[in-house]
Amino acid sequence: MEETERVMARYGKAAGKSVKSAMERRKRGTLRSGKGGKGGRVKSRKQAIAIGLSEARKKGAKVPAKN
Repeated sequence: MEETERVMARYGKAAGKSVKSAMERRKRGTLRSGKGGKGGRVKSRKQAIAIGLSEARKKGAKVPAKN
């Protein structure tokens, strides 16, 4: 068996759904940054992914801790 086959998945399905949701909200223009959405509208793809993962962490999904 190769080394890559033995490694467990880093992210759970719930985390993927949360990121997908954030990406869709970014496309619609409703995704906002900051506490309580007080920041500006998110345009960056990377920022949308980060927000999605953060939301997944809060829900208790399988997501690695921040570095």
